[in-house]
Formats: sequence, C-alpha cells, structure tokens
Amino acid sequence: MSKRPQLRGRAARLSRLLPAGPSQAARTPFMLLVVLLLGGGLITLLLLNSSLNEGSFQLSRLKKETQELTDEEQQLQRDVDEYAAPDALQRRARELGMVPGGDPVFLNPDGTVRGVPGAAAGPSALRESAARPPAPLPPAPLPPAPQAPEALPTPGAVPPPSAKPAPTTSGR
Repeated sequence: MSKRPQLRGRAARLSRLLPAGPSQAARTPFMLLVVLLLGGGLITLLLLNSSLNEGSFQLSRLKKETQELTDEEQQLQRDVDEYAAPDALQRRARELGMVPGGDPVFLNPDGTVRGVPGAAAGPSALRESAARPPAPLPPAPLPPAPQAPEALPTPGAVPPPSAKPAPTTSGR
C-alpha cells in the first residue's frame, strides 16, 4: 500500500500538477546559474580592481612629473630674476661696451630743445661723472599763446583781394 493518503477534491487536482518523486534535475540548472553568476562577478571585480590600480599608478606618475616640471619652472624663474637684476644688467651692458646716456634732452611741441645735448661719456668719464651730481635742467620756455582762429568766410562771400586763387589741376 502506498504511504500517501488519498486526497479528495481540490487537493487531488493540485497533487497531479506536482511531480510525484523528489527531483534532482531542477536543482542542477539553478546551481549552475548561481556558480556562473558568482564567477562572473568575481572576474568583473578583478578587472575593475586592475583598472583602478592602473589609474592609480598613472596618477602617481603624473603627480611626480608635475612636481618635476614645477621645480624646473621655479629654477628658470630664479634664473630670469637673476638676469633681470639691475647690477646684472649693468654688468652685461658694460661687457657689450654700452655706456650710460647721460642727462636726457627733450623736444617741446613747438620745436625748442629743453636740456643740453651732448655725446655719451666713455668709460673713463663715467668714473669722474659718478662723483659729481647731475646738472639741473634749464627752465623750459613758455609755449606761445594760442591765437584766435581766423574767421571762416560765409558761403557766397567774395574773398579779399590779397588772397591767391587755389591752383587747379587738369584732369588730363
């Protein structure tokens, strides 16, 4: 006899839908799916970790390169500052044979000269001129007073007899 009790009605209909014995076949695909998902997840994590480590190494290399370039820039800026110092410029100018220009001379708008023009002193005269103070500039002459503009002729007026006619040019 069977150990299963006899089912009636609705329970009997439902029991026919369920498998009769224990089934191992349904567990195998599920276990295979779980193993594949876990393996795929582990491989994905390994690839992601490798990618992050590669980015970290690249970041470290770029930081080191940036630091080296910053140090080089600072050294070059110190060199520029050394060459731009007034004593270095003066020394280099003397090596090139340049001498100071002396007192400046200015031209006024009306064409008069303000100051005393002269040639630049040579190296021996420089030692002598360094001991004496520079000569003061003479006072500038006053510019001439502006004159009132001449009255413009009105249209249709006859020009005065002293005015010369404008030269005409021929188109040929």
